[in-house]
Amino acid sequence: MLRMSTLFLRTLRDDPADAEVPSHRLLVRAGYIRRVAAGIYSWLPLGVITLRNIENVVRDEMNSAGFQEVHFPAMLPKDPYEQTNRWTEYGPDLFRLQDRKGTDYLLGPTHEEMFTLMVKGEYSSYKDLPLSLYQIQTKYRDEARPRSGIIRGREFVMKDSYSFDLTDEGLVESYQKHRAAYIKTFDRLGMKYNIVSAVAGAMGGSSSEEFLAPCPTGEDTYVLCPSCGYAANVEAMTTKVAPGDASSVGALEVFDSPNTPTIDTLVELLNGKFGPGHTGASTLKNVMLMADETAISVLVPGDREVDIKRLQANMPGVNEIRVFEEPDFAKFPGLVKGYIGPQDAKKSGIVVYADPRIAPGTSWITGANAKDKHARNVVNGRDFEVDHYIEAVVVREGDSCPKCDTAVVIDRAIEIGHIFQLGRKYADALGLTVLDQNGKSQVVTMGSYGIGVTRLVAVLAEANHDDKGLIWPEAVSPADVYVVAAGKDDSVFEAAEKLVAEIEATGKTVIFDDRPKVSPGVKFGDAELIGVPKIVIVGRGLENGEVDVWNRRTGERRHGRRSTELRRPARVHTRRSVLRLQQLGVAGMSATPAALEA
Repeated sequence: MLRMSTLFLRTLRDDPADAEVPSHRLLVRAGYIRRVAAGIYSWLPLGVITLRNIENVVRDEMNSAGFQEVHFPAMLPKDPYEQTNRWTEYGPDLFRLQDRKGTDYLLGPTHEEMFTLMVKGEYSSYKDLPLSLYQIQTKYRDEARPRSGIIRGREFVMKDSYSFDLTDEGLVESYQKHRAAYIKTFDRLGMKYNIVSAVAGAMGGSSSEEFLAPCPTGEDTYVLCPSCGYAANVEAMTTKVAPGDASSVGALEVFDSPNTPTIDTLVELLNGKFGPGHTGASTLKNVMLMADETAISVLVPGDREVDIKRLQANMPGVNEIRVFEEPDFAKFPGLVKGYIGPQDAKKSGIVVYADPRIAPGTSWITGANAKDKHARNVVNGRDFEVDHYIEAVVVREGDSCPKCDTAVVIDRAIEIGHIFQLGRKYADALGLTVLDQNGKSQVVTMGSYGIGVTRLVAVLAEANHDDKGLIWPEAVSPADVYVVAAGKDDSVFEAAEKLVAEIEATGKTVIFDDRPKVSPGVKFGDAELIGVPKIVIVGRGLENGEVDVWNRRTGERRHGRRSTELRRPARVHTRRSVLRLQQLGVAGMSATPAALEA
């Protein structure tokens, strides 16, 4: 058992000043974690037990699916990451360091390269495949803004696994096998989640899905279609637009438009000059950006904004996107701020990207590349050319589902898992090949599958708490039962000790609050804060042969056939205590109440 009198634990009555979300506040107050530096946390005994419980569920489901566990170091050599170009692609998120000889190393953010090289060193035949390996290990990323406690930190524990197959069909089968294992894992943990389409980003590959736990404070935004069930991260949301018909659109016409610094002022002028009916959606906005060292123009309807995160997710290989600054405009004197149009982009050496809503054949009102002048009847494909179409705008509630055209709804969530069909990106770069049935060398195809283990602690805390404290699911709770000795007499503590022994004899784990000089109110407060779902209180009712039992998850008591909302712990007569404890969810206890009758 864990005795509160000796447990390395100090609970806090006040929220930490830097806590932004409930999980951060409660995990610190309940003594699970402590901040060491920005995005870096120590784990106290209760936190370690809870983290290990989650790890055990993850490991059990990985093993049950036939995946094999390995382990890599956290400090890794630079060379493999240069071979895959991720030494550069990761940019400032990568922790880089040198040894005393000046040799470059990194702290692993993910381990694709290491898994690939391990298999390359051990296997050489198609007969060795398929293969799936995994590890549960600490990762490091230099987050620019670590926040929300352990949800987004610089050091975190992750389960990452990789599949290796000879064929694309084999990859799909391995992918589905991992997907099924993830569903079993999150179901066992008692989590609510949605599986949504996602983009691969810097990971590379083709098909990708995220497992998202709905949470109002979550950083991820996703869309759901209430009609057909389509679900996608906003970065992976696609737009279905039909080409326009410009056959009846007149020639491009430049007109005076002084004092129109905003879309609203431009629309007001348009309705006065050319008649009513013009809106922001009639105009074409040219957003000037730098993608690494390349100047790009992103075209979106005037009533929409560019989503930089979504844009970058759909531009693999680009490390940084930023808005144009004065020095950038100085390099392109043909750009007139406030009056930019795509008509002269090619002449200026600017790469033109367009949201799918700027479809070929559509006609727009946009800048004329001259001060105080705009142009109308500007047709895509006739008056300007688009180099690349890309999902670029901020997704809004009510946008059309790409599958059935129903208006989608938007929700927020925390990412708890991500699975990728990587393909041959890493195998090609690192030379992972095997001989096929005909003795020919074939490049292996790979899948990558991650679960944020430390993040799951926070996500479960976000979803399982009330105004008094945490309420853990039984699968991850630091103990099965929390027993409180609430009194001053030795008989109370003796009876509680016997009750604890009775519970532990059934294989249940117990936290026992045996502190002799702590008031019942403080003990009850700590029991509520720490979050063990089943609480048994031995106290003032002992002289009448009674103990109190509380189920924190249901908040109810059962007495005979009655079920009422629990306002204080339910009273249970000791001669029927085992029966009542079983009814209230403390299952598996001995049927002999002798220890309680003392």
